[in-house]
Amino acid sequence: MSAAHSVTELLEQWNHGDREALDKLMPLIYEELRKMARRYMNQQKPGHTLQTTALIHEAYLRMVKQKEKHFQNRAHFFGVAAQAMRQILVDYARARHTTKRGGHARPVSLEEAALVTQERAAELIAFDEALQELATLSARQGRVVELRYFGGLSVEETATVLEVSPETVMRDWSMAKTWLHRALNPASEA
Repeated sequence: MSAAHSVTELLEQWNHGDREALDKLMPLIYEELRKMARRYMNQQKPGHTLQTTALIHEAYLRMVKQKEKHFQNRAHFFGVAAQAMRQILVDYARARHTTKRGGHARPVSLEEAALVTQERAAELIAFDEALQELATLSARQGRVVELRYFGGLSVEETATVLEVSPETVMRDWSMAKTWLHRALNPASEA
């Protein structure tokens, strides 16, 4: 049995309430979650103290706590994990940006404090806002960016999650990158 098939089978068992399936699943998915978290953290400026493990654990906790969880397969699971990690970073960036602008401070853990540096907070918020705007224009293109860029999914895995052809994913990916570049760099259009 392939690892992808094992993961899909264990996800299905977990979807049906089997806690033992979750215990068996973790060793199979942990390294991939670690790679995903590293990609996120590599986008941050040097100098923060967060370990990729903290991002993995926070995303994992968010996913486990979901009341309505139904992971269709391995690719879908990692797509949801990518979305959770992105949201953790964006939530923190917004909190840091608000605090920097005179908002009320709130207690935060050491791991949370290191997620995003002050310099990157505004960038991350702008990117998230542009991605949300793109998603209102084309929900599928927004999901393609989320799955490919943040989740690190391949074209084929993204196509599986979205139930479209790999060619459609590549077309959406290309159009979304162009749109995001223009949205984030309006001065370059002049």
